[in-house]
Amino acid sequence: MSDIQKAVAFYEGKLGLQALQSGPSAAVVDGSRVYGSGGGPALNVYQSVTAGKTPATLATWYVDDIDQIVDELASSGVEFIRYDQLAHDAKGITARAGGGRIAWFQDPDGNTFALEADV
Repeated sequence: MSDIQKAVAFYEGKLGLQALQSGPSAAVVDGSRVYGSGGGPALNVYQSVTAGKTPATLATWYVDDIDQIVDELASSGVEFIRYDQLAHDAKGITARAGGGRIAWFQDPDGNTFALEADV
């Protein structure tokens, strides 16, 4: 993230992740967070000048009920991405290659994340 405070507002406020620890990131005191997900440490977020520079999906959460999670995140203000070349339902969920369903969203810097479910 280009700004750790914006990251905290998004990851903790909108996604509801719990910070397990915080620490320095390069020259930024308290510029990183490790978030828990699925019962253990899962995501390290840190302040960086290269934030949002990759078009690739940086992390994917595999969930049992994608409709419920998308609804919860949308009600928290998370916007789901709709790619022109894919058919999405009203929530922004699309069929996943090989079966299942997927939905993408971005953090404030444009880093892309996904939710996937087998059904």
